[in-house]
Amino acid sequence: MMMLEWHKVSLFRRASRGRVRLRYTAATAAAIRSSLYQTKSIGIMAAAARLFNTTRSVFSPLRRLASPSPRITSNIAPVSRRWFSASAARLAESVELLKGQTIDGPEGVFPTTITEDKNASETDPTNEDPKMRHFTVNFGPQHPAAHGVLRLILELNGEEIIRADPHVGLLHRGTEKFIEYKTYLQALPYFDRLDYVSMMCNEQVFSLAVEKLLNVEVPERAQYIRTLFGEITRVLNHLMAVLTHAMDVGALTPFLWGFEEREKLMEFYERVSGARMHAAYVRPGGVSQDLPIGLLDDIYQWATQFGDRVDEIEELLTDNRIWKARTQHIGIVTAEEAMNYSFSGVMLRGSGIPWDVRKVQPYDAYDKVEFDVPVGTNGDCYDRYLIRIEEFRQSLRIIHQCLNKMPGGPVKVEDFKIAPPPRTMMKEDMEALIHHFLLYTKGYAVPPGETYTAIEAPKGEMGVYVVSDGTERPYRCKIRAPGFAHLAGADFMARKHYLPDMVAIIGTMDLVFGEVDR
Repeated sequence: MMMLEWHKVSLFRRASRGRVRLRYTAATAAAIRSSLYQTKSIGIMAAAARLFNTTRSVFSPLRRLASPSPRITSNIAPVSRRWFSASAARLAESVELLKGQTIDGPEGVFPTTITEDKNASETDPTNEDPKMRHFTVNFGPQHPAAHGVLRLILELNGEEIIRADPHVGLLHRGTEKFIEYKTYLQALPYFDRLDYVSMMCNEQVFSLAVEKLLNVEVPERAQYIRTLFGEITRVLNHLMAVLTHAMDVGALTPFLWGFEEREKLMEFYERVSGARMHAAYVRPGGVSQDLPIGLLDDIYQWATQFGDRVDEIEELLTDNRIWKARTQHIGIVTAEEAMNYSFSGVMLRGSGIPWDVRKVQPYDAYDKVEFDVPVGTNGDCYDRYLIRIEEFRQSLRIIHQCLNKMPGGPVKVEDFKIAPPPRTMMKEDMEALIHHFLLYTKGYAVPPGETYTAIEAPKGEMGVYVVSDGTERPYRCKIRAPGFAHLAGADFMARKHYLPDMVAIIGTMDLVFGEVDR
């Protein structure tokens, strides 16, 4: 008998899990009670079949009376699915009657009252239209608009996004832990592989942090070279961001035009460092080597014509009514929300906050060049697109000033314990050869201390918190990536928008999961 009672309760627990509950009448309750009491003689399975057949026959004339589903207050907690799946599904399709009335049924089986929770939130799965239930879909990680290994769990009401739950970690490689086992020079290439679209900016922030701990100042020529390639990197990143964003919403032509310009910048990377992407060019103490002959002239030739290419891309997008319809009033971020979520870069300036680390906390040669900081007014995807277009032009201003003001002199500190000696000196001086050997095998000891250093990377504020214990290896290196904070705002940015708008919102965040997952 105890087993029989358990099956009765389990059966109705399972039946009460659906989004749309049953409506009970006195005749229905009597029929169900009669069916349950016969289980002593005909067995549990037969009684269950009779129960569901009776319920379906009684409720079928009432299905057209369906109304918005109230929540059921019950002292019976739902349990996991066991059996009767098909019949229970038919049972869950029925509707409720007699709101607020007490249901007469076998004790311990039915909920005693039916009430409606007026305080249920809009995202509450029980507060939904019975004709259109919420359902969840996986956006990514194998999605062309995911920009990497992004996985979003989207809860949809039709095509309207109710909730967006980002899942991170699919590209986690333990970078911060790896750095603890490397020398300061060996740790540098790991930063190239964080935001692998803005390589030299990542190297720059780590080099500045180590130089602050070492209390050294790099030569002026090295500062200008860093600033020059920092802006070239910004153009590289914004080209990727704007062009892939446009392609995600259906504009293919800008992508083809812009990547021709991006290829020229990748060649500048290759000529100065030998690598197109993972350059390891900016190092503590300066840069690895001086600029090759003729590179500044080629950069100048490129800079004189790139403004026209920006105008051509803008002609295709800025006044395009399809582009404006897909980006205006989409993904709006207020100034308060941007501050609360620790947004930075274009995501922060798009909301009207003129914060740029290059202006408020200048580093390298940014205090010696002039440029403006564009800000938005509406905080939507369209404003952020316009800011990136204007930053193309501001980067060109900085590049021209760096080319005109480029001084002569060394490109790295002359302390051979930090920067390697010239190759010609190593062939003549044994001390120089010893310094070179020790630098690349043992490394250099950094005085004990800690520092947080941040720069204005193309995606936002890129920061590192480095702790030194006086040895040749960092005790701790915490990386503050801007994309991680931006992805945290995906839920509130996407809410009440449609599923295709999620693509535009992801594109405007400019995510690279090398830095998000680290």
